[in-house]
Amino acid sequence: MEPLNLPTYSFKIKCLDEKDYIFDIIRRDYFLLTPEEWVRQNFIQYLIHEKNYPVSLIRVEMFFKVNRLSKRGDIVLFDRKGEPLVLVECKSTKVNITQKTFDQIARYNIKFRVNYLIVTNGLKHYCCKMDYSTHSYSFMKEIPGYDEIVE
Repeated sequence: MEPLNLPTYSFKIKCLDEKDYIFDIIRRDYFLLTPEEWVRQNFIQYLIHEKNYPVSLIRVEMFFKVNRLSKRGDIVLFDRKGEPLVLVECKSTKVNITQKTFDQIARYNIKFRVNYLIVTNGLKHYCCKMDYSTHSYSFMKEIPGYDEIVE
């Protein structure tokens, strides 16, 4: 897999039927190692090791409904009360992050109403803080740590 704009982490990878699978410590199982899954697994490690998000408060590929349509959140981060705080959308390194990507995560946020949205393709990472009182958002210079968002 290609190098990302993230620290380097170790992963359990196994080969079955000539396909590679990577172990997800959140879902506690192996998943097909696609380019998007590579970004997701590296970003999970980044959130845990660099930003101090507790493993127990991270959900991966969380299914939910928006206007009766089934959707899937790549990564959802929660507070200790079980309230969602951050929604993360992961893309392959080959996918350019565009307004369409932000529109997608904004639609998902209709359900969650989190305070932070993150979009990453492993090379570029964008984080914005929502302001529901003004119906706007602002981009942050860096992704906040867990302690910063639960103050």
